[in-house]
Formats: sequence, C-alpha cells, structure tokens
Amino acid sequence: MKLPHDPGRASYILLVSLAIVFLVSLLPLGRLSGGVLRDFSLIDDILSEQHRAAGTDIIEDEAPVDSALTAMQRELEAEEKAASADAYTLTIRDDEYVDSVLPADTASVEVQEKSPAPTVMPQPIDPRRDGYVAIEDYTPGGTGISRLRDAFSQSRERCVRVAFVGDSYIEGDIFTQDVRSQLQDIYGGAGVGYVNMYSEFPGFRRSVRQSGSGWNVRVAGRKGFMRRYAWLSEQYSVVKAGEAASASYSGVKKVAHALAWSRSTIAFWAPAGGTVRLRANGGAWDTHTMDASEGVRTLSVDSASVRSFEVSVPAGSDVTALGVWLDSYCGVAVDCMSSRGFSGVTLRDISPEVCRALTDAGLGYDFIVLEFGINAMSAGQTDYTSYGKLMAKVVEHIRNCYPNAVIMLMGIGDRGQKQGAEVRSMPSAVHMVDAQRQVARATGILFWDTREAMGGDGAIVSWAGASPPRANKDYIHLNHHGGAVLATEFVKSLKNALNP
Repeated sequence: MKLPHDPGRASYILLVSLAIVFLVSLLPLGRLSGGVLRDFSLIDDILSEQHRAAGTDIIEDEAPVDSALTAMQRELEAEEKAASADAYTLTIRDDEYVDSVLPADTASVEVQEKSPAPTVMPQPIDPRRDGYVAIEDYTPGGTGISRLRDAFSQSRERCVRVAFVGDSYIEGDIFTQDVRSQLQDIYGGAGVGYVNMYSEFPGFRRSVRQSGSGWNVRVAGRKGFMRRYAWLSEQYSVVKAGEAASASYSGVKKVAHALAWSRSTIAFWAPAGGTVRLRANGGAWDTHTMDASEGVRTLSVDSASVRSFEVSVPAGSDVTALGVWLDSYCGVAVDCMSSRGFSGVTLRDISPEVCRALTDAGLGYDFIVLEFGINAMSAGQTDYTSYGKLMAKVVEHIRNCYPNAVIMLMGIGDRGQKQGAEVRSMPSAVHMVDAQRQVARATGILFWDTREAMGGDGAIVSWAGASPPRANKDYIHLNHHGGAVLATEFVKSLKNALNP
C-alpha cells in the first residue's frame, strides 16, 4: 500500500534533524575526544560559506573574552577619564614606565593621586638560545632567578611550593602534571599538591582519582561567591544545606610520583563550628570537632605512604573548604589551579588575609606562575594596553599577598584562526605576548615566552597536525601529549636558568 505524501511530516523530520545537529555543535567535541574531533558551529559554518562565496575571509573566535575583563576595562577607562593628567597611569614604553604603588594593607586596588617619578625599565631580553627559550628575569637587580635557586636548594629540608594559576590551557593538570613529575625527578617530593574539594568532571584530570558528593562549588564571578574566601584558586566548596559531604582522592600509577605521598592537608572554615573526619589508606577515621571560629583552619594526616585520602563532613556542620593538598614533607610540590574562561584580572580581588593565613599554615609559595591571556584576546586586536594595566595591578596584589614568592608571567601559547579553508596563527597573538612581556618588565617579575617555546608563528597548526597530535582541533588548547612536550621545554628553561 502506497503511503500518502505528507509534506508536514517531512518538514518536521527536517527541523528535528537540524535541531540535533545544532545541539551537537554546542558540545566541546575537541575537549571530550582529546583533540580527535574538532569543535564546530552550525551557524559559523554557514556564515563561513557565505563569506567564502563572497571572496572574503571569516575569522573564528572560539575563546570568548572574559566578561570580568570587559567590566574592569570599563572601570579603568572611567578612572582614567576622571583622573587629572598627572594622576595614575601605567604607560609602558621601551625606556620608562609610570606605575602607582598599591597600599600594602588593602585588598582593593585604588588609583593613587600622584605617581612616582618615571623609573627606567629593564630592556627586553631576547629569549632565544641554542636549544631552549630562556627565562627572562626583569626583577630588580636580576635577583629572581637567584631567589629561585636558593629556594630549590632547600628541597632536602622542606617542601618547596610552586603554584601554576591559569585558565583552561592548564585545565585537567595538562602541562603542570609533567612539570611536577620532572621537578620531582630532580628535587624529590611526591603527590599532586592542591586538589579542589569537588569536580563535576573528575576523570579529565589524569594525575589523581577524585570523587565526592554534598558540595556546592563557588567560583569567582558567579552567584554565591564571597570575596572573603577568595585566594589563588578563585573557588571554594560549601557543604550543601541539610546534607553530609564527602571527598576522596587516590593516587595513580600512570603519572610519575603521583601514586603515593606522605602528608594530606585540608584547609577550611567552620564559623559556626562543626565536625570534619579524615582518614588515610582506608584506616580508622580521625574525628575533629571544632568550636565556632572565623579563621582558616588546617588539618593534616601524616603517614609514610598515603595512597588514598578521604574527607567526611556530617550534615549540620558549617564547613567551607578550600581544598586539599597531597604532598610530602620535603622535595617539590606543584599546585595546578585552573579557572575556565578567566583572563586573570579577577585575581586582584583575592583576600590577602586568606593567603597569609595559608602561608602561616605552611601552604604558602616560593614560586607563583601566572598563565593567562587567551580569554583576553579577540581576532584583529593589536592593542592590549588596558589588559596590561589590569594585569600589572594583579601582579602587585599577588606580591602583596605572597611577599616571599618569586612571580612569573607565562606568555600565551600560539593560537590559531581559520581564514577561508586554512588555519593560521592569529596575528594578534604576537601583540598579546608583547603586552605580557611589558607587564613583566614594568612590574619586575620573570617572563617565559610560551609561544616561542612552541616554535613561534604557525606552531599551533604544526602541533595540532602532528602525529600524535599535541593540540586540539580548536587550535588553542594542548592535549596531554602536547602538555608533556611543553613541560619538557619549560623545565629545560628552568634548569638552564638555575644552573647557568
């Protein structure tokens, strides 16, 4: 029997099919497939075809600009318009800069009425060496490297702490897990350092097995986040009302020095009091019941070889937790703190009190590496002066929070854009690297040119097309293999700096 033709049914099937394709286009296929599949946008592909038909190029921008950066840039513009001609400016030139001095006792960044006399900036350093990219030391007197050398020389007596703070470029411990393993090969130490209390996608990070329940995660810039709890990771976790919360962490064999560690620490607040239970290796629970207190608390479990660590908080306990640290008494600990979509500018709002309390508890840092910039870029942009000014404030604020730490700014990695049928390095990438180098010069910190270490112009295309691939097909993010390659370059640069 021949079925009657139903144009309405055919239209319905077509609409449903288009809807499915559109929904699939919203998935982060590159991240989920480890770079095997490329992210795509149905609308952008249609527009691309229209532009190609018209003989023009379309530039894809797959990393949206951080909304917090946009808001702060508007604030900065308003401040500068309101200021008099001789009020605060940070003018970055090849021969001098003018920089306001932040008050040492404030967590906010205020515009100063007067700026100091122009000070000569150090000249740019050519990072290219035979076989590696040099770390550029713009610290006063060039003491940054010597301070790092002194810190690492103490690794036999204490835990030397390193923090990598960045965006999705290092999400999942990509790059940092291999920096950690290589530094622990040299200086000793074990464990993966800082891990947050709860992750919605715990399997993405390969260096630790993590699970948990009963937590609400608060992230900077989102609903419920309170600045008084803000520190470098820009997130914390709160026990859900009326529920118990738990978190567990286990070592892994596939990553060097990540199977076992000797000290497990949790940092938290219990302003109304509460109970926290800890145990290692599935043994007996240690129960800690605390009175009300506003300060940061830390609890640790020490053992010669810890392969699993668990935290349990019963219902009714008022606990806000920063996370846990899985490391050792000595050697090197490397913490990875990534915030997807961030440009770094919100770090100017972290609490000095929290950072100093953690330092007093033995969780401070000798070396802080800032990895940002991808989420401050837009195709065709060549002037990143305002971003540089905001990041200069961030550097000064972190210096205030961690006065004993050596600070480094990592330049962005190479980033691609699609022009017609080809993918090339985004022309604005070199301008962002220049702006970041200028921030390092103006604030007197270290700088490492990630893009140059990857190979410079065109590197991201080569990395994404390598066999096996080193980068995802979004032509922005590295995969785990690429992260390991870049980590080797970073450690090579560090070793050459520490052992000239």
